[in-house]
Amino acid sequence: MRLSAKEALDLIRNADLKELGQMALAKKRELHPKRITTFIVDRNINYTNICWVDCDFCAFYRKPKDEDAYILSYDEIDQKIEELLEIGGTQILFQGGVHPKLKIDYYEDLVEHIHKKYPQITIHGFSAVEIHYIAKVSKLSFKEVLRRLKAKGLGSIPGAGAEILSDRVRQIISPNKLSSQEWLDIHRAAHEIGMKTTATMMYGTVETDKEIVEHWQKIRDLQDETGGFRAFIMWSFQPHNTALQKKGIVQHKTSSNRYLRLLAVSRLFLDNFKNIQSSWVTQGSHIGQLALLYGANDLGSTMMEENVVRAAGAQNRMNQEEMIRLIKDVGEIPAKRNTAYEILEVYE
Repeated sequence: MRLSAKEALDLIRNADLKELGQMALAKKRELHPKRITTFIVDRNINYTNICWVDCDFCAFYRKPKDEDAYILSYDEIDQKIEELLEIGGTQILFQGGVHPKLKIDYYEDLVEHIHKKYPQITIHGFSAVEIHYIAKVSKLSFKEVLRRLKAKGLGSIPGAGAEILSDRVRQIISPNKLSSQEWLDIHRAAHEIGMKTTATMMYGTVETDKEIVEHWQKIRDLQDETGGFRAFIMWSFQPHNTALQKKGIVQHKTSSNRYLRLLAVSRLFLDNFKNIQSSWVTQGSHIGQLALLYGANDLGSTMMEENVVRAAGAQNRMNQEEMIRLIKDVGEIPAKRNTAYEILEVYE
């Protein structure tokens, strides 16, 4: 029997945390009976930090005239990719601020340059927020933007920009950002042209438990419809240096207990998502490891470079050797994967 929204809400509010973990682990074992926990070696490349969207939860973005505003040159991007290749990386998570002046031709040229020079690297890039704005300023449909970028070498798009798929929440934390329905429509459009994506959730601002479950319901429904999501990734809001903290709307990070609770219920509710990623970047390596006993089957990325969450105060770091050790310590078998969750190497 499928978990209902009402049952998920009850589990969030009332279930014993240890029992929740046992239930989520059992569900994970059904989906991953070989006890393999995966990770990926990749690098975040933020091609620009210039952004007009002005989200109150973001400490990374800059205005065009700020002293430290930038757009990376091709040479700078190439150097970052070369460094990634040296450590055996296979993917770049490629996204930036929503630059007010960049249109589709800039993005096509950029993707084509990377794809032709480094065909062995998967470009997992451009959040729904970026796709939405590119479509708007280029006077194109979402699907046409995605088609054109796919033709140039874009492999898949990340789930960033979802935050909480509730327009009430979005009006408070990111009033200039696309609506929850537009986020869903862009991911649907990607799935319809055969492009896989990931789904995300950032909690810990002003959302209610009910809105968290509604978020899961929306992505579960779309997954039922298209089957286009490869994974679900959830992380907690990092308040340091953000306008939400300065305005007194959100002062503190949520607890590790809350993270594990929500992670476990997400594993039970999102029964059509094979992969759920642990967020060690926001939670630290210990809770990131514990998440593997609360439903997560993927430790995410070694993240050679991460700038957005770091700007909000999270300073956690991890390398491949540490990931392998953490996975083995909980009785799982570590395996390096690619963007498509295909196993590249198993470390028994």
